[in-house]
Amino acid sequence: MKIVVAVKQVPDTNAEKTFDPQTKRLNRSAIENVLNPFDEYAIEEALRCKETLGGDTTVTILTMAPQRGVDVVRKALGMGADNAAMISDDAIGGSDTMATAYLLALALKHIGFDLVLCGTQSTDATNGIVPAAIAEHLRVPALTYAKKLEIKASAVEIQREVETGYARVGSQLPAVVSVTKGINEPRYPTLKGIMGAKKKEITMLTLADIGADLARIGEAGAKTQVESFTPVGARARGEVFVASDPKEGARKILDFLIAKKAI
Repeated sequence: MKIVVAVKQVPDTNAEKTFDPQTKRLNRSAIENVLNPFDEYAIEEALRCKETLGGDTTVTILTMAPQRGVDVVRKALGMGADNAAMISDDAIGGSDTMATAYLLALALKHIGFDLVLCGTQSTDATNGIVPAAIAEHLRVPALTYAKKLEIKASAVEIQREVETGYARVGSQLPAVVSVTKGINEPRYPTLKGIMGAKKKEITMLTLADIGADLARIGEAGAKTQVESFTPVGARARGEVFVASDPKEGARKILDFLIAKKAI
């Protein structure tokens, strides 16, 4: 079985960020990028599936990113993935979620797959559209918000998070599954894994390789656009209360909340 995990490099959430006022796009080149934390759960689940299934099961990492995104891919390989494929081209700059899903779907058709795993969302966009959009392009089932996953022969079954608990959902393979944070605890790359990742194959895919229509990618092909952006204002300094006993402290906090009309 071939399991492919779609991952994304995202800006470090602790880094200071700036936007280009003309393009209204985040200046990503000046920020340290990291592996999307939500994708780590998808990688871990893929590795667990491989350990359970055994045999000739493989885990491939798939991403689209600038050349410097190789470092993010190496981390995923260090966790235990077998190999990776990466779409990298200046023309993909400015692609929105729909263009991203289109390109990833083309790449998946090119490299082949039985099961695609994705994180539920990314920390920079948090819209959660890409997994379902990939499935739509591939014309395969989309099973989303999985908190538990099990592969049975040529089928996959998940427990899907819903407001009142969970629903049991399944489909035949191939399929696309997005997983939630609660599905597992991602492993850390070991020193052996990190060193081994340097030797693992990363296949660089061109837009020509996957047969991409240039009119459907980049800013020109984006279905959405940013109208405006507003920097987050500086947070006000918090109040510190000093009290000689818990009751006095509680009273000061209560008085503060009443004064702020919070209660």
